[in-house]
Amino acid sequence: MKIRYLGWAGIEIDFNGQTLLIDYIQDTSAILSDAQFPQPLRPGGAIAALVTHLHADHADPDALVHALAPGAPVFRPAPTPGEGDDLAWTAQTEREFALSGLKTVITQPWQWHQAGPFRMMSGPAVDGLGDPQCCWIVEAGECCILHAGDTLNHGYWWALARQVSHIDIAFLPVNGAVVALPHLQPPSPFNATMLPEEAAVAAHILGATQIVPIHHGELHRPGIYEETPDAVARLCEKARDLGIVPRVVKRGDWVTPVPAGA
Repeated sequence: MKIRYLGWAGIEIDFNGQTLLIDYIQDTSAILSDAQFPQPLRPGGAIAALVTHLHADHADPDALVHALAPGAPVFRPAPTPGEGDDLAWTAQTEREFALSGLKTVITQPWQWHQAGPFRMMSGPAVDGLGDPQCCWIVEAGECCILHAGDTLNHGYWWALARQVSHIDIAFLPVNGAVVALPHLQPPSPFNATMLPEEAAVAAHILGATQIVPIHHGELHRPGIYEETPDAVARLCEKARDLGIVPRVVKRGDWVTPVPAGA
């Protein structure tokens, strides 16, 4: 297995000539950016995609139409319940999925799926803005990774660790963003995604050998969406204190897990 960081929260997993995408996007306007994110290794050939939640910075139906093989499934969490402001950050993506023709599969926490050589489980996660979210555990060959979208810290890490024999790499959000949005008033002064120290502790509980920080560096808008200072440096320091190897990768870089016991 080898894994490419695609920017923000996106990754691509390659194994035996087949690819799987997680939180793959091309439209970066959701993070107020004109950054160019990498195209998938095999455009139009990915065998499946996983989505942690339906915010536009994690789910891009149009990009998936061009990235996936015909009929390839998109595994995603349940729709956000409610109406009006409850749907402020997911309604557009839901409409785009409905019009895309993609084969979407709604998944529940602790549910395993198979796509080619990839065995995948959706696990619990907690969205800082109140929308349904999941994390993903993916196994292929002897390697196992966890991708946590942009979750808050929570108490499911021990249960997630018990689902597998080991986790080689944890891809965890670290920007600890504090947000103030029109439909979420009064605003919360607390972080809506994990702080770097929380991410390092989560990786430690998971038993991860390595940690790759994701969901950082692309978006900082004071008064609206404020990233915690020095997130990557703080993550690296705390991870090393806990005996975890931090892997800081640039957009487009590949990471190769080292299987447990190798």
